[in-house]
Amino acid sequence: MDIETQVTDKGCVIGINDRLDAMTAPELEGAVEQVLTDGQTRLIMDLTRLDYISSAGLRVFLIAAKKLKALKGELILAGMNAATSEVIRISGFHSIMPCYDTVDEVPGA
Repeated sequence: MDIETQVTDKGCVIGINDRLDAMTAPELEGAVEQVLTDGQTRLIMDLTRLDYISSAGLRVFLIAAKKLKALKGELILAGMNAATSEVIRISGFHSIMPCYDTVDEVPGA
């Protein structure tokens, strides 16, 4: 899995490539911790190139969302393909964090 981070006027965009599962979730957790340590409080997960997400990946999103809420920040999901979108919907995450079709649709901070 590749993780790319970029700070924009919308927030810190974290691009996730390939699969997010039990093997790769710790890598994403580390990336999230780093951007939080750097003072970022608005994270946008760019899932455009994410092929698969497991419950371990969802757990990373949930933990990040809770940490950001405590910091008065937010976690946003964007760019989900059909399969990833279905997992997010079935898990109910779409009701607890904002979801957008693309990163470009995310409003500015």
